[in-house]
Amino acid sequence: MEQDLIVTGKEGRIGRITLNRPEAMNTFTIPFAEQLDSALWQMEQDPEVLVVVIDAAGRNFCTGIALDQFPPRTQAEARSFLYRIDAFYHTLARMQTVTIASVHGYALANGAGLAFGCDLTVAAEDAVFGTTAINVGLICLGPAAPMMRTLGKKKVLEMVLTGDMISAADAQTLGLVNRVVPQGELAAATMELAHKLAGKSPLALKIGKEGLNRLQDIPYHQGLDVMDDLFATLASSEDAVEGVGAFLDKRRPVWKER
Repeated sequence: MEQDLIVTGKEGRIGRITLNRPEAMNTFTIPFAEQLDSALWQMEQDPEVLVVVIDAAGRNFCTGIALDQFPPRTQAEARSFLYRIDAFYHTLARMQTVTIASVHGYALANGAGLAFGCDLTVAAEDAVFGTTAINVGLICLGPAAPMMRTLGKKKVLEMVLTGDMISAADAQTLGLVNRVVPQGELAAATMELAHKLAGKSPLALKIGKEGLNRLQDIPYHQGLDVMDDLFATLASSEDAVEGVGAFLDKRRPVWKER
C-alpha cells in the first residue's frame, strides 16, 4: 500500500476511521473506496469495538468521487466502477456496530452520502452538505439511498435534482444531522457522544440498531411484533438482568454480552 488513504485506530471501545486524502479533499478513487470498505469491516469484526467514528483529515470531510475517475467508458464499465466505489453504502447498512460521522467543511456528493449513511452525524457549524453531481452532468443516486430513509421523496428530489448546498444548521433541521457544534468543539463533541454510546450494553446497542433498521422495511403491525421479539431476546439476556439490578442497587452496571 503506497499511501494510507484511510487511517484507523482505537480508543478503548471506540474505533476511528479517518479519511486521509486531504490534498484532494478526500475524494473517492477505487483504492480510497476499497480501503474505506475494508476499514469498516475491520471495525465490524473487532469484538472490542462498539462505536465507530468516521472523521477526515484536512479542511473538508469529503467532496465526492474524484472527477478524474470519469473517463469515457461503457455502461458496463461504469457500473462495475460504481459498484466498487459505493460498496461502503452496503457495508454501513449491514453493520451491527454503531457509526458516527464527524463532519467539517464540505461534505458533497458521496461525501454527503457517507455522512448521511452513518447512524449518527455530528457536524461543525462550518459544514456544508450537498448532492452536487448534477452540476457536472452526473447525478447523486448513491447518496439518495440513505437520504430517502430520512427525508421525504420531495425533499430528496429537490436536493438531488438542484444540486443546491445546505448549511449544517439546515441539515440538522431536516434530520440529516444530529448535532451541530462550533468548529473547535467538533472532535470533543463527537467523542463525547461516542463514549456515551460505548458505555451502554453492547447487546442492547446491537439489538436496538437491528430493530430500528428492520422497522423501516416492514408494515406497522408486523413491525411491532418484530420489535417485541427482539426486545424479548434482550430482556432474557444477562445484560438485561445486570442493567436492572445495577439500577435498583444504585451502582454502575458491568456488561457481559457483546
